[in-house]
Amino acid sequence: MRSSDHNHTLILILSPYFGGFHPECFCSCTRPCPAVMFNTAMSGNHTDQQMSALEQTRTSLCDQFASISGSDSAVAQCYLAENEWDMERALNSFFEAHMDSVFDAEDAEETKDVSGKKRKGVNTSDTAEASGTKKKLKTDCIDLTAEEPTCSSSVDPQESQAGSVVTESNAEDSKLSIISWNVDGLDTLSLAERARGLCSYLALYTPDVVFLQELIPSYIQYLKKRAVSYLFVEGSDDGYFTGIMLKKSRVKLLESEIICYPTTQMLRNLLVAQVTFSGQKLYLMTSHLESCKNQSEERMKQLRVVFQTMKEAPEDATVIFAGDTNLRDTEVVKVGGLPPGVCDVWEQLGKQEHCRYTWDTKANSNKTVPYISRCRFDRIFLRSAKTGPRVTPDHMVLVGMEKLDCGRYTSDHWGIYCTFKT
Repeated sequence: MRSSDHNHTLILILSPYFGGFHPECFCSCTRPCPAVMFNTAMSGNHTDQQMSALEQTRTSLCDQFASISGSDSAVAQCYLAENEWDMERALNSFFEAHMDSVFDAEDAEETKDVSGKKRKGVNTSDTAEASGTKKKLKTDCIDLTAEEPTCSSSVDPQESQAGSVVTESNAEDSKLSIISWNVDGLDTLSLAERARGLCSYLALYTPDVVFLQELIPSYIQYLKKRAVSYLFVEGSDDGYFTGIMLKKSRVKLLESEIICYPTTQMLRNLLVAQVTFSGQKLYLMTSHLESCKNQSEERMKQLRVVFQTMKEAPEDATVIFAGDTNLRDTEVVKVGGLPPGVCDVWEQLGKQEHCRYTWDTKANSNKTVPYISRCRFDRIFLRSAKTGPRVTPDHMVLVGMEKLDCGRYTSDHWGIYCTFKT
């Protein structure tokens, strides 16, 4: 509160003390009235308590805003005050002001580069051919519009044993492949380059389904322009949110829904997409559970919603949840463990050490923190259909562990690439 506000409040409190009619004791005098002094003092104490509670509430809102947006308390207070201390409005205002320009600049630079190459007559095919031997992941803008050729069509029966190769390719084609990744869209540093890095991984792995967390509107618009072979299902259209990408040629969307977490303080929800893949019914789910150690109770509430939704899915459907859970193992134990029929895919595949830690400040330098933290925040849960063909985990590996040309990683989280036998 400003000092002028204190003075104004003080004048209002003290004005009944001196002279005039005193309704509290029905007297009229020129001296301070004891009844007024007592009542005013009590009112003042009540006002102080109200102001203290208001200050605590707004301080908490500032802390939450700063945590979500990656800003500081001063920025948080500015945006919250301008938006009447409404968290959602303030966050939307922040993102709109800070994010759109990032990708606008990127698009402008791309246009400049393309026109420059045309003027100079650069032969892009020669350039690509010359650099084809390099193993380093390229961060150029990737065209994901073309469907990859089927494995069987690329086989020359005169040069290989056609039968065995086609059988193997058919087996691979029947596998469901997914990527789950918190892309850290709230971090504006090198955001366009990191988004291009994500496109590179999508082109490299060509997953059937992509589960994304911490998207922002400008980031997903960037992806939509470059990953046109995918259908996008979004958990929101403002602030920051989750999304699911479905490969149009292999996964068919039936319907989707957003399940709210009633007590979330961080705009979190559960996104569900009902799809078919190779004739099988799948329920695909993603979420970004409440962040930070001190939000354990809320995070466990949200986990219960996830597990309950998985259990309630039809028996003829396979359910796959993939997302940034922010979970500690003790929290899974506290909610009663995994429901019957639900497995943790990493555990099911033997708890392989090479893909244990998805948030690792020891290996990932995107976040500058004064401590080392290695956590398995990003997880995949599977509930196979109780009737019909069973879906089983096949393979898991972490992705995004190569630095981009900008000197940063695609995200502060590693992504998870996982395949399933169907």
